[in-house]
Amino acid sequence: MFNSALSSRTVLVTGATSGIGLEAARQLAERGATVLLHGRTAEEAHAAADRLVATAGIDADRLCTYGADFTRLDEVEAMAARIVREHPRLDVLVNNAGMSAPERHTVTADGNEIAFQVNFLAHYLLTCLLEPALTSDPGGRVVNVSSSLHRTASIQWSDPNRAHRYSRLAAYAQSQLALTVFAADPRVTAVSVHPGVCDTALLPLYAHDGDAPAQGAAHVVRLCDPAVEIVNGAYYDRAERVDPAPAATEDRTVKRLNKLADLLVGRTA
Repeated sequence: MFNSALSSRTVLVTGATSGIGLEAARQLAERGATVLLHGRTAEEAHAAADRLVATAGIDADRLCTYGADFTRLDEVEAMAARIVREHPRLDVLVNNAGMSAPERHTVTADGNEIAFQVNFLAHYLLTCLLEPALTSDPGGRVVNVSSSLHRTASIQWSDPNRAHRYSRLAAYAQSQLALTVFAADPRVTAVSVHPGVCDTALLPLYAHDGDAPAQGAAHVVRLCDPAVEIVNGAYYDRAERVDPAPAATEDRTVKRLNKLADLLVGRTA
C-alpha cells in the first residue's frame, strides 16, 4: 500500500494536537508511519487522533496517544517510561511542542522559566529518557523544530530563568537557541529546523500572516524520512541546510548547556 521509506517507522511528535505538529502527524501517518501523538492532556491527544481519522482517513490502528503537561517534568518522565515500555523501538522523535513566553515572568512548579522548560528542558529530558528506545539504525534521528529567532538569542548562563531582566521575546529566543544547540549533542543523531513563518499560535512573534501549517510540517516530515541523509547537528531553514548561530556549533556551548539542563531537570550524570 505504501512505498514510502516511512512506512515501517514509528515516530513520536510532541505538540501534535494543533498547528505544525498536527499536520506533521497527518503527513507522517499518510505515508504509512505509526505515529505517537503527544498532547498536553490525554484528552487533547485523543481528540487530535479522532480528528485525523475523521478528516484524513488515517487508520486508527497506526495512531497512539500520550498526554504530558510539559510544565511538569514528572509528567514528561511518566510519558517517557510508558513510551519505552510500549514502543521499545522508536525511529524518530520530533521535538515540536512549543509556546510563546508570557508577558509576565512565569516560573513552573519545577522552578524553571516556563518557555525555557516547555520549549527546551522538557524536550531535553524526554530525549534523554527515550535514548534506550531511539534506534541507532541508519535513519533513526531526532528532529528539533526550532526557529530563526534563535539567531537573536543568548543563553543567560548565570540566570537562565531571566529573573533579573525578563523580556518575553528574549525568553522565547533563548529557548529556541538551546533547542538548536541541543541538536549538536553527540549523544543523539539530531537536526534542527526552522519550518518557516506559519499561521499557528506562535505567529504573532514573527509577523501578521504566514504559510499554512501544512507547508511548515512538510519541511519537518522531510527530515524524518530515512531516505533523506542528515548531518548530526545540522540546521535547516525550511528545506535548505544553512549555518545556525555560531553558538550552536561550539563544543564548549553544547557541553555547558548539557550541564545546565541536567541540573535544571534534576538529572545526575
